[in-house]
Amino acid sequence: MKNTNEKGQVLSALRKYALVLCSGLALSACATNENAHIVEGDLEIYDPYEGYNRAMFSFNAGFDDVVVNPIVKGYRFVAPHPVRKGVRNFLRNIKSPVILANQLLQGDLEGAKNCVVRAAINSTVGLGGLIDLAGYNGIEYEGEDFGQTLAVWGVPHGPYMVVPFLGPSSARDYSGYFVDGMADPVRWYLFNVDKEALFYGKLTADYLDIRESVYDTLKDIRQNSLDPYAATRSIYFQSRRALVDDAKDGAFGSPSIPNYDEDDQE
Repeated sequence: MKNTNEKGQVLSALRKYALVLCSGLALSACATNENAHIVEGDLEIYDPYEGYNRAMFSFNAGFDDVVVNPIVKGYRFVAPHPVRKGVRNFLRNIKSPVILANQLLQGDLEGAKNCVVRAAINSTVGLGGLIDLAGYNGIEYEGEDFGQTLAVWGVPHGPYMVVPFLGPSSARDYSGYFVDGMADPVRWYLFNVDKEALFYGKLTADYLDIRESVYDTLKDIRQNSLDPYAATRSIYFQSRRALVDDAKDGAFGSPSIPNYDEDDQE
C-alpha cells in the first residue's frame, strides 16, 4: 500500500509540474499576442508567433529542398519499400519502453499490455523488431509520447511553434519530446557504455524515417495549397488531436480538456 501511495504522489506531482510549466508558456505567449487564437471549424489553434513561425517555415522548406529531400530520394532509391518498412519496424520496437511508460501514465492498461506483447513477439520471432509479426496478428502499433500524456492530464497545447530543421509542434508537444528523449532507456544504456555515437545514429535514423514518411504529404501541400503554412499547421493540430483522443479513450480517471505519424508509404 505504501508503494501505491508513493506512486500516486509522484504522478500527482508530475501532473502539477506539467500544468504549471505549460500554463506559464501559454501565459507568456498571451502577453506577446492576444489576438492569435485561430478557429478552424471545431479546431482551436494558438499561434502568437506567426511571423517568426512563417519565417522558420520558409527556412525549413529551403533546407528541405537543398538537403533533406535529396537525401530522402536517395534513401528511397537504395532502400526498397520492404527495407524501409523493416527499419521503421525496428525503430518503433526499440521505442517500446518509452511507449509503455506513457501508456501507464495515461492509465491505458490495455494499451500497456499490447505494448508489452508487441515488444515480446517482435523482439524474438520478429528478428529484433524488423518484422512486425504482432501487427500481422492484429496487435497494432500505438506510438504514445509524453506530449500525448500531458494532453490526457489536461495540459493545453500552448503556443504553436516551428523549430528550425525539425518543423511544426507546440510548447506542450516539444516539452514532451524532450522528456521522452531524456527518459529513453536506450539513451541511458548507450551513454553508460560510452556508445554515444550509436545513440546519435539512432536519432539520425529516426529523423530520416520520419521525413521519408511525410515526404509525399508535405510535397502535396506545397504544390496544391494556397497557404502551405496554414495547411501544415491545421494538419498538425488535427493529427495530434486524433492521437490524443485515442489515448483518452483508453485512459481512466483522466481530466476533461476542451500523425505526424503518417501511414507507411507504399
